[in-house]
Amino acid sequence: MTRYGFHASHEQIAPRQLLADVQRAEQAGFEAAMCSDHFSPWSRRQGHSAFAWSWLGAALATTRLTFGTVCAPGQRYHPAVVAQAIATLGSMFPGRFWAALGSGEASNEHITGERWQPKEIRTRRLEECVDVIRGLLRGEEVSHDGLVTVDRARLWEVPDPPPRLVGPAVSLDSAARVAAWSDGMVTVNQRPETLRSMVETHRTAGGTGPLALQVHLSWAPSETEAEQVAHGQWRSNVFGEPLAWDLETVDAFEVASQDVTVEKVRTVVDVSSDLGWHRDRLHEYAALGFDEIYLHHVGQSQERFIDEFGEHVLPQLKEH
Repeated sequence: MTRYGFHASHEQIAPRQLLADVQRAEQAGFEAAMCSDHFSPWSRRQGHSAFAWSWLGAALATTRLTFGTVCAPGQRYHPAVVAQAIATLGSMFPGRFWAALGSGEASNEHITGERWQPKEIRTRRLEECVDVIRGLLRGEEVSHDGLVTVDRARLWEVPDPPPRLVGPAVSLDSAARVAAWSDGMVTVNQRPETLRSMVETHRTAGGTGPLALQVHLSWAPSETEAEQVAHGQWRSNVFGEPLAWDLETVDAFEVASQDVTVEKVRTVVDVSSDLGWHRDRLHEYAALGFDEIYLHHVGQSQERFIDEFGEHVLPQLKEH
């Protein structure tokens, strides 16, 4: 049976409020949570970007939910530091934490001053980081000299069980490639036929473990308000590869998105004032084979969304 979770967007909401939001989500019936890990928001309109790893400790300690985060080792984070962060949360909260490891976005990684590498190099660097992190989580002493350098690193807190390392994917190529190393896959809402192909591609390539889907949505009592929320908060997030991965600053995203229409936003955000429509859409996603679905209401105010979905949507989804 599919589990339904809450996505905590650090780019949009201050950490104290976001902690209260995820606690409210648990009380409303959400069964799990995940969060972003950004140094920068996508736009000035979003306006936040707290340190996810500090927040995760508080969120795990004050709820009973499982949590995951999407992290990019290799440039902003050294893989040994990522391994230590994963191991610490895994040791404190056994079986309740997973990390999705991606190749990153320039908007977060440019802060180091290092060159932003082409996609293939970033992907190979990620795969080296995964090997390093897995070795450290096994308690091994790890040295590595390649696209990342590690000198005799060892973790002195080794989690049991080791947290899952999940592969994030937004294309068929990445769905197949992460199958070689991941304990599952996480992706974002797209057309159902595209998602079906991604699931099939990942499984055919040998991918195992749970499949997770993050669903960007906008709900409000009126269609006009739902559209305004989606367009106001998420129009900087409609771009695909390479633009979304290569733009470096909030101002660059602002310029790129100044002519984005509501209709374009609707291609990446499920927008409706009809709770039944959202319920049916989520049920359709679940039928594609996703084990976990994380709901991300793209507005900055979460309380109304949490309460309405907790009362009118989640109970019906859990019946299936």
